[in-house]
Amino acid sequence: MADYPSELVRTRHLFDGSEVLIRPIRADDKTMEQEFVQHLSTESRYRRFMSTLKELPPGKLKYLTEIDYEKHLALVAIIERDGEQIEIGVARYVADPSGTNCEFAIAIDDEWQGSGVAGILMLTLIDAARARGMQRMEAFILASNDKMIKFAKQLGFSVHRDPDDAGMVVAERGL
Repeated sequence: MADYPSELVRTRHLFDGSEVLIRPIRADDKTMEQEFVQHLSTESRYRRFMSTLKELPPGKLKYLTEIDYEKHLALVAIIERDGEQIEIGVARYVADPSGTNCEFAIAIDDEWQGSGVAGILMLTLIDAARARGMQRMEAFILASNDKMIKFAKQLGFSVHRDPDDAGMVVAERGL
């Protein structure tokens, strides 16, 4: 496992001026990650996990938080509220076996959608993927998820129907 990539820790400001900490996820973030997923709306959880889960099972939680920072990288967006750190978003990529292509996923707390945090997370994730030798990034998005499709296009991804599944679109771009 690679060392914790502290060079990816940064403070940014959202559209409303709120300060947000962007950093790679850590194994000790399990509770925060679980609370984040539980706090998502049913619709947001479904769009991210394509299932109706209410919380992450232990194995999935471990997979999402115990990562190698090279082939699997997750960045969390954290705000400070009443002295507590609250996760408001997460973006991750997982490399394919070739190590040159990766699939990304992103989830933003419903309250923070439209705040600018998604763009900050994705631009940081794209830069990190490029720095780790990734050449292409893609995502599989529900065809009904208009907001995510528009967002992917704004980030320079080309979007087309998945030939194997009419209910999905594929967003992809070179890095």
